[in-house]
Parts: sequence; structure tokens; C-alpha cells
Amino acid sequence: MALRIGVPQFPGSCDEVDALLAAGTVGDAKLLWHRDRDLKGVDAVVVPGGFSYGDYLRAGAIAGLSPVMDAIADFAREGGPVLGICNGFQVLCAAGLLPGALLQNRDRRFVCRQVDLRVETTTTAWTSAAERGQTLSIPAKHQEGRYYAPDDMLAELRANEQVVFRYAAGTHNGSVDDIAGVCNAGRNVVGLMPHPEHAVDVLTGSADGLVLFRSLLLESARV
Repeated sequence: MALRIGVPQFPGSCDEVDALLAAGTVGDAKLLWHRDRDLKGVDAVVVPGGFSYGDYLRAGAIAGLSPVMDAIADFAREGGPVLGICNGFQVLCAAGLLPGALLQNRDRRFVCRQVDLRVETTTTAWTSAAERGQTLSIPAKHQEGRYYAPDDMLAELRANEQVVFRYAAGTHNGSVDDIAGVCNAGRNVVGLMPHPEHAVDVLTGSADGLVLFRSLLLESARV
């Protein structure tokens, strides 16, 4: 049976189509509606980028309270693999599924550029096909992408190897410790600000994002 990957759509989502296409490289991808608590029997979830609910209040805050996120939280607690990309990362933090928060960029400007990410750990559901220290060329586009965690939480993240990605050339947005992505303690939920779903074809400049989706396929084969 093909791997089934769900991609929730919120009002204001704009990258769900690319997320569906990227997920479709390793399985059967299907769209999930934000008001639906039924995940349709999916094996994994990719929470896409965009501007859910217009980023009112703060990015990801309203989407984090949506019915589909209740189901995704239950799914994650049971060990289901969940990936949050950009706004999806913000949503997962707002929903309490990932530690820390995403604040406005240091210069308060929207950035759109290709960045190099360094893989810091391969012991997650979304990086097992990578190599530790591997550099991935991935596009980033955000205005509230500055990762923040208080000192005690940051120390815990480092000790537990929950920092999954760092900006290889140093942070461009002010993220603490150059952090670009983190995981939960169970290592099945990962969030990152850059967009791997936009880097799955060499014609767009890089196919390095495929390693995250291939990791999911590798993990599913081990189950």
C-alpha cells in the first residue's frame, strides 16, 4: 500500500499545492480541510506554508486552534510523523507540538532567498535519509522566521539534539543559535522555516528538499 500523506489547507494557505506535489514523490498525497477532524487514515502529515488566517494575532496562532490541528496533535502523540514548513512551523509551535516560537525577522523585513541548511541530526522521521553535517540548498521566504527559545529551553534542545537544522552561513533573520528547524522530544514532529517542497526538482535550482520526503519513505519501510 502506498504511503498516504495528508496536507491540511487553512484560509490563507498558499503552498499546499507544492506540498502535495512534493509529498507525491514518495506516496499518495491528499488535501485535508482545516475544519475537518478526520485525517482520512494518512500515515504522515505535512503542514504547509502560507499566511493562515492572514497571520492575524500572530503567525500560526489561529490555525493552531483549528479542528484539524486537534486531530494532528492526537496523531503526533501516537508517534505519527508530522512536518511543519514555514507557516506550518509557526502553526506547530502555536499548537504546542514544537518548542519555541517564531518572531519577526531581526530587520522586520520579508526575506526571500536561497539558503544553505546544515543537517544537525539524522535521528528524526524527516532526516533519516540525510547525513549529519550535510548541507541542503533550500529557498526561504518569511517575515516571522526568527526562531526564539529561552535559555533553559535552548539548553535542553541542545542536550537532547532537538536542533534539526541550522543556517550553515549563519542566521539571516536573527534566529537564536542559527536555528532553522527543531523537533519534538519524540523526534516524529519536525518544523523548519525554509521550504523543502520548493526544492524537489533540479529545474527549480535544487532537489535537496527531497531528502526530507525520502526520509519519510525510509522510516515507513522500517515500521
